[in-house]
Amino acid sequence: MRILITTDVFPPEIGGPARYVPVIAEALVQRGHTVRVLTYSRSRAEAEDSDYPFDVRRISVVQKRIVRLGEACAALSRGLCWSDLLYANGLLIEAAVVNTAYRRPAVAKVVGDIAWERAGDKGWIDDEFETFQRRRYGWPIELRRVLRNWALRQMRAVIVPSAYLKGIVMDWGVEAHQVHVIYNAFEPTDRDAPPAEIPLATPHRLVTVCRLTGWKGVNGLIEIAASLPDVGLVVVGDGPERKNLQALAGRLGVRDRVYFAGQVPRERVPAYLRACDLFVLNSRYEGLPHVVLEALAAGLPVVATDTGGTGEIIQDGVNGRLVPVGEKAALCQGIRDALDHPKLRQEWVTAGWYDLQRFSREAMIEQTVKALERVRQKCIET
Repeated sequence: MRILITTDVFPPEIGGPARYVPVIAEALVQRGHTVRVLTYSRSRAEAEDSDYPFDVRRISVVQKRIVRLGEACAALSRGLCWSDLLYANGLLIEAAVVNTAYRRPAVAKVVGDIAWERAGDKGWIDDEFETFQRRRYGWPIELRRVLRNWALRQMRAVIVPSAYLKGIVMDWGVEAHQVHVIYNAFEPTDRDAPPAEIPLATPHRLVTVCRLTGWKGVNGLIEIAASLPDVGLVVVGDGPERKNLQALAGRLGVRDRVYFAGQVPRERVPAYLRACDLFVLNSRYEGLPHVVLEALAAGLPVVATDTGGTGEIIQDGVNGRLVPVGEKAALCQGIRDALDHPKLRQEWVTAGWYDLQRFSREAMIEQTVKALERVRQKCIET
């Protein structure tokens, strides 16, 4: 089977899809399928692309939107003409529109709400994820909702990484039998490998790994670090908010206690995790945060906001700490409690390692490949 996979991010960028797509694409190739990946990218080409056992086509985002969109649609047209199946991990609306001309069986993976993310990025709203699902807005936002829902209804199946997100997608009008929960997988890491060198001299180090967008709440973590004199913060990742966050650290007088590592190669992320004492996620929304699995796999205790599917990984007080979204004082107290009680952190790490067995790479690959093959087989039979 020839499979076209679309995604919004791909290595060397970080984020859930950037970790997931190479893994599933390689697994499909190993099963005898031929794969092409089409991705948005900040660079035209990467030397490492030739190392993958599948083709990678990059659409530069560093160009005018209309030019980028035209290039993406042309690439989608070529890819769909070639393919037997579309697996959309990004470019959802673009892929659905172009596929109306080719009518290839299609599967989408949904890890969030693209309408909410876009509205937040544009500065049109400041609402939390669940508030956004209930409220109504002006036509620019409602149009994106309509397009999102229409695109998902063109899919033969929708894969989501959490039961929480399945309920959200069903609310968007997708039938329950079409939505499949397949948990993300963790990557085993060598816990004895040397940690990264971090230029912070503080007694304690927090770390967060994310794309630097508004809803990831890194600004709140910088403010918390400013209130805890013995704490440094390592920020791994890049994104549109980086300059604003660096400026905030300067204004709060903690430039020397907040280290921006920037975009780090995927295989180096565990080294940064191992160099710190506590992983903190202050996100306003997560489908199922892959980076929390990575932190647990690296032997790092976790304090996170109780949003989306995060609670399907972290059980408060058992393998980490969950705090309500937006309650900075509670998050700060959770961090302080964890840092002041090494035994508690170790208990969380031990329980977290045991819980990781639910998120095995083998199970994720097997379930995903079967879902894609099943959609293709049903198409052949009908």
